[in-house]
Amino acid sequence: HRVPDKTNEITSVAPLFAALPIAGAVVTGDAMFTQKAIATHLVEVKQAEYVFTVKDNQPTLRQDIVDLQLGAFPPQHTTVDKGHGRIEERHLWASDELVGYADFPYLRQAFRIERCVSTLAGVPLRTEVSYGVTSLPPAQASPARLLELIRGHWAIENRVHYVRDRTFDEDRSQVRKRGAPQLMATLRNLAISLLRLARASNIASALRHCGRHVRTTLRLIGL
Repeated sequence: HRVPDKTNEITSVAPLFAALPIAGAVVTGDAMFTQKAIATHLVEVKQAEYVFTVKDNQPTLRQDIVDLQLGAFPPQHTTVDKGHGRIEERHLWASDELVGYADFPYLRQAFRIERCVSTLAGVPLRTEVSYGVTSLPPAQASPARLLELIRGHWAIENRVHYVRDRTFDEDRSQVRKRGAPQLMATLRNLAISLLRLARASNIASALRHCGRHVRTTLRLIGL
């Protein structure tokens, strides 16, 4: 979906959802979409639910969640994954204490996520903390389900947008006139999709392989 000129992604959300039958679905979004109008549209018009990240673009809401001091209590759900030479622990805390207090439509839970990355030997590498809100009440979204929904959102970011930003260096592209940026984005998405279908786990490595093996590249596009 191309964002029209002289507007932004926020104003394009409602038109994008207009034709989508998402009643009963859970829509996840990053901090840019944590807007009152978007939350209201999803719940009232589309009959859907939301799970949004909260950052500094919503400072009051973020501070309300921070003030809950959820990290002072044992986490309500934890996952541990090993891979790529590291261990990742994710802890989640959820609370409905902001219902009726925080000025955000249809808020039913707020949550805190802590992601701790360490080496296989247990040496800490980094810790990241993020916050969020959801229209799903505790009866419909346990801490385990909330973390699953959020990880699903992160997976999309990592498998598509992160690859476009880092592997293709999209943010520094000089292609900016007319429809060329949209065309290049489509071609990047196509390349990523073809390599994913070919079971490539590392897009950067797969691209280098294709650069050295023309026949492989031709087979991927059906020639």
